[in-house]
Amino acid sequence: MPRERRLILIVMCFALATVVSAVSSLNVALPDLARATGATSTELQWIVDAYALVFAGLLLLAGNFGDRFGRRLILISGLTIFGSGAVVATTVSEPSTLIAVRAFMGLGAAMIMPATLSIITATFPDGEREKAVGMWAGVAGGSAILGLLVSGAILEFADWPAIFILSTVLASVALIGTLKFVPAFEGEKDINLDPVGGLLSAFGLVALCFAFIEGPDHGWTSGLVVGGFAAAAVLIGAFLVWELRQEKPLLDPRLFKLGGFSGGSLSIFVQFFAAFGLIFVMLQYLQLVLGYSTLQAGAALAPTALMVVTVAPRIPKLMERLDTHLIGPAGLVMMAIGFFIFSGLGIGSSYSHVLAGGLILGLGMAFATTPATSAIVESLPAEKQGVASAVNDAAREVGGALGIAVLGSVLSSQVKDFGPGFDPASFVDGFSSAMIVGAIVLLTGAVIVAIRERKPSPEGAAYAQPSIRVGK
Repeated sequence: MPRERRLILIVMCFALATVVSAVSSLNVALPDLARATGATSTELQWIVDAYALVFAGLLLLAGNFGDRFGRRLILISGLTIFGSGAVVATTVSEPSTLIAVRAFMGLGAAMIMPATLSIITATFPDGEREKAVGMWAGVAGGSAILGLLVSGAILEFADWPAIFILSTVLASVALIGTLKFVPAFEGEKDINLDPVGGLLSAFGLVALCFAFIEGPDHGWTSGLVVGGFAAAAVLIGAFLVWELRQEKPLLDPRLFKLGGFSGGSLSIFVQFFAAFGLIFVMLQYLQLVLGYSTLQAGAALAPTALMVVTVAPRIPKLMERLDTHLIGPAGLVMMAIGFFIFSGLGIGSSYSHVLAGGLILGLGMAFATTPATSAIVESLPAEKQGVASAVNDAAREVGGALGIAVLGSVLSSQVKDFGPGFDPASFVDGFSSAMIVGAIVLLTGAVIVAIRERKPSPEGAAYAQPSIRVGK
């Protein structure tokens, strides 16, 4: 791999790690943040999910803008927005304001993440691209947990605003690297912008996660929650109808007729549904039940991240030897086994129990993420790599946001008081239930992915043949 391309890969992985670690890094500070700001359990979920929701909701539109105006320009703009938001967050001390700032940072993250993958796929030729994508996938899967370790170490010596100082530093380094090493990429002038489709998808996802987050507090049959689900159905349905009627849609729903595209997207979705949901509830278990410090809690999950980061880049060679349609689903099954192991954790469990589940989970994620990412980006042509990358990232972030919302809601339904009345026994019951839900989602996903990726693309599906254009 030539030095120039290696430097671009390093900078893109660094920028990726900056925004992915920000999804989870604040999780380790939730107990301290709750005490300092008076945030409720629901507000804590919104502080975490506000970033993830805006991040996920605007990915498609941001990828579209990258294809149209140039990926380097969008990446630079995103890093600037993200870093500026992190600076403001260091001055905030009230939950609702912090939620708003985290949402603003999510806007920058939405511009950064698809640009990193699309720049990689546009830079590397066949033969090198698979390895580069594997490296990107490993960083995407492992940096969320590695961010916890770094954040935990920082919180041993500083208060929670220091986490946002870290984000500012990381964004600044990524910005300098982008300006120095990444060449300009010309935008495709004939690519149509679709702000209506982008906003419909964004508001639909926000409504869906809002309903899941507020369900435990307001009741699943309350008007607020039912209204949230209804609004999500209407908005997402309107998005699908709108996209089907566009000559050049933001995302043609017919792309999901392609087995690799749909199977890869679903695999990414369930992987990060499980991973981010796990991080949200596991860190609370480690600190509130087992009494770990912030550093110990982050370090406890570090082996999982190291497993992902070290194994994922080696999966492309395995894909050359084995049936790729089996590798991804097998990885999801391994992740489910890890969740079942976690479901047996109790009040007096040892770290070896946590480690056993974490290593199996990390190995499974390494097996699953690279084949899924490759299937998505290889389904679309070069000029649509921004959207392909955005779909991959949207599946990742929507899955993560819903994982936090759903598994967090399963936990919150049994744990109402994190203050003086905190009951470890009821927390363990809620934690175990959340782990079982995560395992069921992973096993279901494994079956569907195995079926979809083996199913041949229907004749006439979008991009099934080079002569067929999206929307036609």
